[in-house]
Amino acid sequence: MAETQFVTLALGPEIFAIPVTYVREILDFRTPFAIPEGPPYLLGLTDVRGRATPTLDLRRKLGLSATEPTLATRVLVLDVPVEDRTLALGLVADRVLEVISVDEDAVEPAPDIGVPWRSDYIEGVVRRDDGFVIIFDLARLLTSQDVAALPISVAA
Repeated sequence: MAETQFVTLALGPEIFAIPVTYVREILDFRTPFAIPEGPPYLLGLTDVRGRATPTLDLRRKLGLSATEPTLATRVLVLDVPVEDRTLALGLVADRVLEVISVDEDAVEPAPDIGVPWRSDYIEGVVRRDDGFVIIFDLARLLTSQDVAALPISVAA
């Protein structure tokens, strides 16, 4: 039985997960350099080791209400394979929790109803004693329109 590791993060009371293989680093939040006329969920560019990295507000991308950053707010710097390249991207989360290991057999299909965000962004869910962890499908989270709207920063 294969296991996959995920970084878990919180948006309000909801717990989400991103495969650890995509996570390059986790940074304390700092206000990105704003980009005029970008989509509402694009906060701007964050300097990540000398490279301008597009940074998205995950809450807004999912259609949740925006909140003010706190001391717990983090930016997950990801290297996401999109079409024919790898996109360097920052995702802002309310807080980052832990790294978990999940058996493939424990991942259930995404629910079609009863969630406040678009379920087509979800690869699956994992039951835990304290509720569910929602696993993002990063390829679907970042549509081709999103990629076209981003100032491109290709990972090295």
